[in-house]
Amino acid sequence: METQLDPMKDDLPLMANTSHMLVKHYILDLDVDFKSKVIEGIIVLFFETGSQYRRSSSTGKGDCRSQFDETCKMRASEPCHVPVTNVSACSSKMEYNDFAVCGKGEEDTSDKNGNHSNKEQASGIPSSKNCYDIEDHGNKDFLLVLDCCDLSVLKVEEVDVAAVSGIEKFTRSAKLTDVSKDLENLRNQIVHELVTLPADRWKEQLYYFTCCRQAPGCGELLFTAGTWSLEIRKSGIQTPTDFPHAIRIWYKTKPEGKSVTWTMDQSGRPCVYTMGSPINNRALFPCQEPPVALSTWQASVRTAAGFVVLMSGENSAEPVQLQEGILSWYYYVTMPMPASTFTIAVGCWQEVKQPSVTASIQTNTEFSLPPSQADFRCNEEICGHVEYPCRFQNPAARLQAVIPYRVFAPRCLMERCEECLLQLIPQCLSAAYTTLGTHPFSRLDVLIVPSNFSSLGMASPHIIFLSQSVLPGGSHLCGTRLCHEIAHAWFGLAIGARDWTEEWLSEGFATFLEDIFWARAQQLSHDEVKGQQELKALLRWRRLRDEVQNSEEELQVLRPKKESTGELSESGASVVKYGLKAEKIFMQVHYLKGYFLLRSLARNIGEASYLTCLRKFVHKFHGQLVLSQDFLSMLLEDTPEQKQSGLTVESIFQNWLDTSGIPKPLLEEGETWKECQLVQQVSGEVTKWIQTNQRIRKSGKKKRKQDGVIFQKEVVFLIQDG
Repeated sequence: METQLDPMKDDLPLMANTSHMLVKHYILDLDVDFKSKVIEGIIVLFFETGSQYRRSSSTGKGDCRSQFDETCKMRASEPCHVPVTNVSACSSKMEYNDFAVCGKGEEDTSDKNGNHSNKEQASGIPSSKNCYDIEDHGNKDFLLVLDCCDLSVLKVEEVDVAAVSGIEKFTRSAKLTDVSKDLENLRNQIVHELVTLPADRWKEQLYYFTCCRQAPGCGELLFTAGTWSLEIRKSGIQTPTDFPHAIRIWYKTKPEGKSVTWTMDQSGRPCVYTMGSPINNRALFPCQEPPVALSTWQASVRTAAGFVVLMSGENSAEPVQLQEGILSWYYYVTMPMPASTFTIAVGCWQEVKQPSVTASIQTNTEFSLPPSQADFRCNEEICGHVEYPCRFQNPAARLQAVIPYRVFAPRCLMERCEECLLQLIPQCLSAAYTTLGTHPFSRLDVLIVPSNFSSLGMASPHIIFLSQSVLPGGSHLCGTRLCHEIAHAWFGLAIGARDWTEEWLSEGFATFLEDIFWARAQQLSHDEVKGQQELKALLRWRRLRDEVQNSEEELQVLRPKKESTGELSESGASVVKYGLKAEKIFMQVHYLKGYFLLRSLARNIGEASYLTCLRKFVHKFHGQLVLSQDFLSMLLEDTPEQKQSGLTVESIFQNWLDTSGIPKPLLEEGETWKECQLVQQVSGEVTKWIQTNQRIRKSGKKKRKQDGVIFQKEVVFLIQDG
């Protein structure tokens, strides 16, 4: 049953029992209905037995040595909306290089195993058929717990993956010779073989995932939907090892669900998008939220013609017409990442295009790496993550300074995007590549999101959301924000925090690197770079000082769980400390204190040596989850002179990460920025305009007194009118 939380602590629960069962792949099959403001469809989840119950025979494939041809693209048509009982259409005659998802546009072929006619919902209110009181059955049956909120779950069933045509070749594996002929064990072993296929067979893997999605059901599963979770069980199954490893869920989102926002774009057209909710994606689809649940996904999304579907996906999807007025969009991801990074935006977006000649030059630019980077790569040929088609092992990708990119916006903002944004993207991407090396992702979409977006930007795999607010601010505001979000490709996405309370590992690094990227994108001189960065440091210091003075101390700590950071319960469930606290959304402390820590380390070590350490960190930990000590320990090992000076991981924890307020080293540095020439010039300009404003106010004082009564009435009228 669900853990009861203390509402006074405002912690976000991560309920999924990832230590028992770990999701490896999602297939989403969704319809977007703007009239009802509902996303409805099916999700199929493929699991591996979790670490607590995994059998001794491990299949760990920790090294990524395979290389692959990224120019070989997958062609995909539309999967059918409901599971079909006859999967012969997905025959083994189909070639993986010409991968096509069978069953396009088929009607509901309901039967005893595959139907979903039951309309009862189990979100909060138990129904007689689908929702069971677990306590009535004692603790005998194993419970699979998924993170779920504000969803109407209609039905859950086991998928008969053994019925897929051609999949029998997985049963001939040597690993299956001693397995019981029991059909349930056979299905789980097929899933195991499928999710552990080597990286160079990723097309074949996606093909069979899709065929499994269309396979018939082989029995409904019992479930209970609560406030924060979806609990699923199969009668008589007592261990995760025996629990079905492929399940299918029918569900609907709710208009009030907080994972997506239904709104109008700046041109007055309806749209829906994920806007970085504190509850992440659990109100978009049932999932495992804890970061440790690194998974891949593929998704087919149907919507009315005229709408464009953008998503976290490696492919630039082209719509397929299913019937008159209905289009389908298909995306996939082969790099395992947390479900929280999944992003979707559906609207009447227009692509902002540039001259074809310029685009060809920009997206195929290749640069030689600095000698230090080239030499470093020769010594780091093996990746440390689980196996997937890794760009760091692709020779062509390693030379790609500017990845292919597209820009989308509401029609009314297209001209402004063409003037300001398009020309900045290749400059910022190239600057990021020069600093950190290989881009972790193969392409990038940039979307100007609706005006209700609460941030300046948000980065997800293969897609960046930017606020319209960055467009009128000229190239500087737009460029710096773009650099910040591009930096998240390395820090926040390719390298994630194992414990979400350590936000500084994402935001602190992105804030620090945005200055480096933007200076290189502008090709500034050394003195110009120094002046610009000193001015930014002063402004950020003042912002941090004001925030510390006006916020709760507990929210100022970068590592609030201290020594217990990264620890999980026996089941894998945990909480995000203060994750639901309303004021936390508006705080910048993880950005600012994290930035100042990294800036302090860079000044002590020297920027060139420091950036070399960052590149080494990226190559060692990309595709993995980290804690603060992983970075700090590696940094100090590579700079023994810092150890000799008394700098230790423990002292950094004490001075920077585990305490509230302004760090002591930063207090001592705060006054030095005022000596910067650019800071003095800006201060002089500010003083001049303050004095000018005061003179204007003084000269108009008498007139304001005379008109005071009338002015007060006008103010009241304007407030009432608004």
